[in-house]
Amino acid sequence: MTKATVAAIIAPNGKTRSTVLLTRRNVNPFKGFWCLPGGHIDQGETALAAVIREVAEETGLLFTEPTFLCFNDEIFSQYNFHAVALAFYGTASGTLRLMPEEVDEYGWFTIDEALSLQLAFNHEQLLQRYAKL
Repeated sequence: MTKATVAAIIAPNGKTRSTVLLTRRNVNPFKGFWCLPGGHIDQGETALAAVIREVAEETGLLFTEPTFLCFNDEIFSQYNFHAVALAFYGTASGTLRLMPEEVDEYGWFTIDEALSLQLAFNHEQLLQRYAKL
């Protein structure tokens, strides 16, 4: 069954869009890979509510006024994983907190640095799309 997921492209502020927040996954699939904060949309939850919740769960931040960017198919037969990811971008407020049950590290990276990392899912494509804004 295809799942619906969300991904958040978070810039440190509205003027510095060339830097984004990434988290390093502490769960499978893609354990140890860098990714955008995000996750599954729960039953009865809107995509907007899901991306705000997932950012808070993984980073401790409040994702403020997310803007929809695009959707992306994510099909990985080796993990028996099929999802449609809805990507949002914006800024967040609060203090970053490590949430080790899902994330073992986080960091701010330029888009070029982020694209040079081993990224989970199809997050490379999402970042490339964001860079064209």
